[in-house]
Amino acid sequence: MTKSEIRKDYIQEKYVIIAPHRSRRPHDAGKIGYAKELKTCPFDSNHTEHPTGIYCLTPEGDGVYPSDKNQPWKIKVVFNKYPAVALDNPKAYGQQEVVIETPDHNQKFEDLPIEHISDLLKVYAARTIEITKNDKIEYIIIFKNQGGSAGASLEHAHSQIFATDFIPPHLVDKSQRVQRYKLERGTCVYCDVISKEQNGPRLIYKDSYVIAFCPYASMHNYEAWIMPLRHLDNITLLNGKERLAWARIFQTLVKKLFSIGLDYNYYFHQVVNDEDQHLYVKITPRGPIWAGVEIGSGIVINPVLPEDAAEYYRG
Repeated sequence: MTKSEIRKDYIQEKYVIIAPHRSRRPHDAGKIGYAKELKTCPFDSNHTEHPTGIYCLTPEGDGVYPSDKNQPWKIKVVFNKYPAVALDNPKAYGQQEVVIETPDHNQKFEDLPIEHISDLLKVYAARTIEITKNDKIEYIIIFKNQGGSAGASLEHAHSQIFATDFIPPHLVDKSQRVQRYKLERGTCVYCDVISKEQNGPRLIYKDSYVIAFCPYASMHNYEAWIMPLRHLDNITLLNGKERLAWARIFQTLVKKLFSIGLDYNYYFHQVVNDEDQHLYVKITPRGPIWAGVEIGSGIVINPVLPEDAAEYYRG
């Protein structure tokens, strides 16, 4: 493919112009821009202002509520010190937490052992269960900003959980389209996407539990999705084998991005009362900056053909 091609999202009215003639070779990608390093990091256990955890996973794998400030930990969850939403703010109601992924300041996400990443998914699930005990919460997004150009403010490996009583309109639209598809065809659109992508040129990896592929209308260069093969609507339903399989390909993908110098975000959407949604994580590398066309028209130009991106990940 040398000429540009307009592609539409699997379900929503979102369009991308795939323009591979504008692409740069993978090794020409920009250097990863880590967030500015502080002399002392508040996420380090020995920092004087290190926060007390609201939840922690101990080195033995036990979840503790709440965690003692001096207790040994493997993964710790704390309240965000500068939240955009709060439980005592009816005008912007919600909860925002930070997941400190490791006590080791110098250990990056891509360097964590597979079992540690699996435990991170376990912590995400534990916090989802706890947060959704609040009947007012309608939406949860779990996300990571890796690198300065992806929005990270601290270098210490961490991710965040953002929960609110407000469902973003594009997710309401998505849920309605998914339900309409199910009524018309009797199947989940994303289960059908799995059936199609598992035998196609955009497949990255598939085992008995998960699949990873580059979506047909990728909005970001080297964008990749990871999905469980089972139809699960939220992260709390993943079993141990699925978490390990997910963690294994997760680590592989982010290592590939690191090797070509790309910052990235990843995120899970969870609409609390939508059992028809199909859980997946989007990994969205931060490559070319969206400019006039993208901002003005809402149509994204992606210079990396998803089929080529999948081939790179498979290599």
